Amino acid sequence: MSNEAYFRGKVCVITGAGSGIGRALAENLARRGAKLALSDIDTDGLAETVRRCEALGAQVKSDRLNVAEREAVLLYADEVKKHYGKVNQIYNNAGIAHHGDVIHTQFKDIDRIMDVDFYGVVNGTKAFLPFLIESGDGHVINVSSLFGLIAVPGQSAYNAAKFAVRGFTEALRQEMLIKGEPVQVTCVHPGGIKTAVARNATVAETQGLDQKKVAAQFDKQLAMHTPEMAAETILTGVRKGHGRVLIGWEAKVLDLFVRTTASYYQRIASVVSRRFLP
Repeated sequence: MSNEAYFRGKVCVITGAGSGIGRALAENLARRGAKLALSDIDTDGLAETVRRCEALGAQVKSDRLNVAEREAVLLYADEVKKHYGKVNQIYNNAGIAHHGDVIHTQFKDIDRIMDVDFYGVVNGTKAFLPFLIESGDGHVINVSSLFGLIAVPGQSAYNAAKFAVRGFTEALRQEMLIKGEPVQVTCVHPGGIKTAVARNATVAETQGLDQKKVAAQFDKQLAMHTPEMAAETILTGVRKGHGRVLIGWEAKVLDLFVRTTASYYQRIASVVSRRFLP
């Protein structure tokens, strides 16, 4: 079955739809005839995504949503179900970033990353899972990261959240398989994607990092793939029912690197990071 036929008429929920991978997913699904429920905390970015999707002929429900606010997410799920009558897919994509060594990163910064990047995924999954099961054709797609496969210095909070997303999602997939529920589960690990996440990231206040320089370095050295390429890769993996989707050659290479070197990768990564990271 082609991607177009597979997604046509399905109700797809996307968080973080105001830019980046979320926007690219929304536009891709709009072209394939999906019905969309889009949300973001950035209302201006969200409005632009809605405009583009409606221009492609899609039905769109849009809402400002902070995925870290659990009660709001639970209410949102009920509203989407009431609006469309069903929910087939949830793309838990919203995320933020923070740069800073553990000793310099404040508790509030770790809490903020975990609230959005991990608990935002938990909130979206828990809120929509009953409706996905009810649909008889459900799919949970949780966006982790390359940094959910490999840890790097200066990314402890982000690593923690994205590793947690991976563990949560892989456990959920096994539960759905054991119970025979009609819900597929996919964990996504993007590599270097050209999005605004790095440019909007916070930095440790006491470490002396220059946020603009850190963002510029990411854009120059790591951001190699377009959001559109990422969206196409994700949707192909979703259609094929893959449990894990790696985006970019670097994600595939580093995943293999970690699995073959075990904990020794940390020594190698520290040498490389000492030379190239700020």
